[in-house]
Amino acid sequence: MQRRLVAAFSGLLLLTACGTSQETQPTTSTGAGMTAPTQSRGTSTAVGQYRPGSQEELAQTIGDRLFFGTDQHSLDSEGRARAEAWAGWLRKYPNVSATIEGHADERGTREYNLALGERRANSIRDYLSAQGIASGRLRTISYGKERPAVLGSSEQAWSQNRRGVLTVN
Repeated sequence: MQRRLVAAFSGLLLLTACGTSQETQPTTSTGAGMTAPTQSRGTSTAVGQYRPGSQEELAQTIGDRLFFGTDQHSLDSEGRARAEAWAGWLRKYPNVSATIEGHADERGTREYNLALGERRANSIRDYLSAQGIASGRLRTISYGKERPAVLGSSEQAWSQNRRGVLTVN
C-alpha cells in the first residue's frame, strides 16, 4: 500500500513538473538601444512600437535635439531643418505640449551659460512659433551647463552639450 502511495505521489510530481513552463519574455533589440518584448502574454506588441505623440516616438522618428556652434544661439541650416521637423510633428499632435531645453557646454560662467541656454531655447521657440505652433504649447527652460549630455573637456563633448532639446510634457 505504501509503495502505491509513493508511486502515485511521484507520478503527480512528474506531471506537475511537466505542466509548469518557465514564463520568460525574450526581448529584441530595436537597434537604437531600446528593447521591447517580442511577445507578451495575451497581447502582441510589435518591436519598436511606441505611443503616438510620445517622447519615444519623437526621439526615434525625428530626434529630440539639435546642436549649436560655440557661443551661438541662432539656428543654422541643420538646426532649422530639425526645428521644421519638430513643427511638423507638433502639428500632427495638436494636443501635445512641449518644453524646449537650452543647454551649454562647460566653458563660461554659470550666469553666462544660463543666459546662453535661455537664448537657445527662445530661438527654437521663436522658430516653432513662426511655423504656426501656438506659443501656449511651448515652454522654455535653460539648464546652462548644469546637465551635460556628455562628460568631458574636449570639442567632441562640448559639441554634444551645446544643444536644444524638445521634451514632450
